[in-house]
Amino acid sequence: MDINELIGQREEKLALLRKEGFSGYDKAPEGEGRISISSSLSSPEGGRVSLCGRITAKRSHGKVSFMDLKDVTGRIQLYLRADAFAGKDLVLLGQIDIGDILGVSGDIFKTHTGEITVKVEKLTLLSKALRPLPEKWHGLKDVEIRYRQRYLDLLSNEEVRDIFVTRARVIGSVRSFLNSRGFLEVETPMMHSIPGGAAGRPFKTHHNEYDMPLYLRIAPELYLKRLLVGGFEKVYEINRSFRNEGVSTRHNPEFTMLEVYAAYEDYSSMMRLCEEMICGLVKELHGGSKFTFQGKEIDVAAPWKRISFAETVKDKFGILPSDSAEEMLSKLHAGGVAKGATRLSRSQITKIIEDLLEEGMTQNPTFVTDYFTSMCPLARTKADNPLLSERFELFISGMETGNAYSELNDPQEQEARFREETAESVSEDEKSVDEDYVTALGHGMPPAGGLGIGIDRLVMLLTDKPSIRDVILFPLLRPEKAAGETPE
Repeated sequence: MDINELIGQREEKLALLRKEGFSGYDKAPEGEGRISISSSLSSPEGGRVSLCGRITAKRSHGKVSFMDLKDVTGRIQLYLRADAFAGKDLVLLGQIDIGDILGVSGDIFKTHTGEITVKVEKLTLLSKALRPLPEKWHGLKDVEIRYRQRYLDLLSNEEVRDIFVTRARVIGSVRSFLNSRGFLEVETPMMHSIPGGAAGRPFKTHHNEYDMPLYLRIAPELYLKRLLVGGFEKVYEINRSFRNEGVSTRHNPEFTMLEVYAAYEDYSSMMRLCEEMICGLVKELHGGSKFTFQGKEIDVAAPWKRISFAETVKDKFGILPSDSAEEMLSKLHAGGVAKGATRLSRSQITKIIEDLLEEGMTQNPTFVTDYFTSMCPLARTKADNPLLSERFELFISGMETGNAYSELNDPQEQEARFREETAESVSEDEKSVDEDYVTALGHGMPPAGGLGIGIDRLVMLLTDKPSIRDVILFPLLRPEKAAGETPE
C-alpha cells in the first residue's frame, strides 16, 4: 500500500477517536506505580503492573488481541480481550496500530507456552503514530535514511542504540577517570572573536547587539590555558568544536573533543595519562587489553610504540625541520605528492604528510613524536634541538586519535610564533593574533602538559564502526535532492 494511503488511514482513525473524546496524545497515567518493562518481567504472577511503551507487533484472534509493548529496557506481550472493554474504550482498542505509544495496566500471568504477559484492564493512547514504522520492524537498510532519520534508526536497530549507550559510557568513564585524579571540569566559550588554538577554517557568525564578527570555536585550548594562568592546575573540557572543512568517514564539521591541561607536567606525562585512560576504557568495555576494529585486532597494552616524525619524513622525502614551507612542498612534489598544490602553509603541509603516514601505521597505538617546531606554534621546543617540539600525536589503527604538547609558556616567543604563523597564513581569518592570550601569558603560566583526544574517533574504535557518522547521533548531511534532480 502507498505510504500516503497508510497515513490517510491512520489520520481517519485519529479523527474517529477524537469524535469519541480521545485526544490521541494523552499524558502518561499518574500515581499507579509505573515501572519499566524489564522490571515487570520479574513480577510475580497475579502482580499488578503499570507500563508505558510503543507497540511493535500486533496479532488478532477473534475477540482477543496480542500486542508487543516495548520500552528502552525490553519487550513484553499484552493480552487484550474485547469483552474487557466497553463503550469508547472498545473503540480505542480497535484503532490501535503498530507504532502507537500506549500506557497500560493489568495483571501479570504466563501463557501456556510460558511467556510472561500482561492481561490489560486499562488502556491509554499516549501518542498516535500517523506514520508507519520501518517495514515489518526489520530495521533500516538504507544508510542515507538511517543518518537523516536517526529516530527511525534508533527505533529499528537495537545495535545502533547500543552504540550511543556505549558512547555515553565512554564519556562518563573519561569524566570519572579525570575527576579521580584531581582534574576540574570546566566550560569555555564556543563563540570566539579570534579563531585560534588549532589549525582549521572556522565558521563565521555575527553578534547583532555588539555589531561584531564571531567564530564558532575550532578549539578551546587558549581559554583553558588562561585558566592555568588564573591558578587552576588541572582542568579539562569535553567540548564541541567546529571546523568549516571537508566531510569524510573521519571528519564531521561539528565534533567532540576532550582537552586536558595539567600544570607542572609535560608531554611525557600526557603520554602516561593517555595510556592509562584508554587502557582503562578498553578493559571496562572489552574485558582486557584487546579489541577488534574492522576485522583487525588492536592491543592497547602499555607501553605504546613511539616513532619520530622528523626521522620518518627525512627518510621518505628528505624533508628537514629547517626547510621553509616552499622547500617542503618542493620535496613533496619530487616524491610524487601534492603535485597540484602551489602555496601551502606549514600546517597544511603537515596535514598532507600525516595523511600519508597514517597509511603505514600499525594497528596498535603509536605515539608520533619529534614534530617540527615550525609546525607547532603552541608547543615548547626540545632542549637539545630547538627545531623540534615536545609534541606527540596518537594514532590507533592508522587513525589520528590524540594530540599533546608540553605547552609553550614564554609570552615573547609565543607572540613571535603567532606573528610568523599569521604572516604565512593564506586565510584572512587566521591573520589575527590573540593579543589577550599573549597578555595572559605575560602574567605567568606554569609549565604544563596538554592533551586533546577526539571522542568521536575513540568511540568509532571502541564500537568497531568505520564511519564517524555511525557514532554521531545527528551528523551533518548534504541537503536532500529535490524530486526530479539528478544525484551527484
